[in-house]
Amino acid sequence: MVCDEIIPGHRDYNPDPKTDRLTFFQGLEQDLQTNPPCHPRACAIQDCLTRNGYNEGKCARFVDALYECCQAFYERNGNDAATVSCPKANLLRVKMEQRKKGIQ
Repeated sequence: MVCDEIIPGHRDYNPDPKTDRLTFFQGLEQDLQTNPPCHPRACAIQDCLTRNGYNEGKCARFVDALYECCQAFYERNGNDAATVSCPKANLLRVKMEQRKKGIQ
């Protein structure tokens, strides 16, 4: 599923220049309830990368936000649950640990 299909008109957003927060980026509870879960946060990463010439360093906050959503998704649904927006639960834990240690 692509971002245009899940978030109508999302290409028309204007990020807040102070926070770089996207208008379609909702709260954790709302993002968990989208279909598929956490998809707005995955779209936020895609858009950030596009706007920043695929410089991953400028999009770290969006990756962190996606991982936060994915962690909550697995806590609610169990490690065997799946959503296309999130890495598998065991890989998510590895990636989150790497980010804590400063390994992107």
